[in-house]
Amino acid sequence: MVEQAIPVNASRPAHGDAEAARLAVLRLLEQRPEMSQRELSEALGLSLGKTHYVLHSLLDRGLVKAGNFRRSGNKLAYAYVLTPSGMREKLRLTKAFLGRKEAEFEQLRRTIAALKGELPEGER
Repeated sequence: MVEQAIPVNASRPAHGDAEAARLAVLRLLEQRPEMSQRELSEALGLSLGKTHYVLHSLLDRGLVKAGNFRRSGNKLAYAYVLTPSGMREKLRLTKAFLGRKEAEFEQLRRTIAALKGELPEGER
């Protein structure tokens, strides 16, 4: 699998968009399963509480599983791994997200064209 860095701005869900938040968490965990909730929170620009809620909803639905492993210094750490159903959900969310954004893009394109049409010829 070719690893791609997820641009920070691309992974930040819009405020109140729960589906986008789930997709962003799934994308980040697929790339970096060792991320802590605090790291996820910072990467996504979400509160720690919201990140905890989204992550646990994915765990409860069986889309992500948490495994633990020992680090040096006897600290316990977690790795969040996408399950096969988590991979399918990520694909579904990605398709839905792209569909919404493409529709928004087309509407924005029409709005821009209409606004440009309102400007005098020399002002465009």
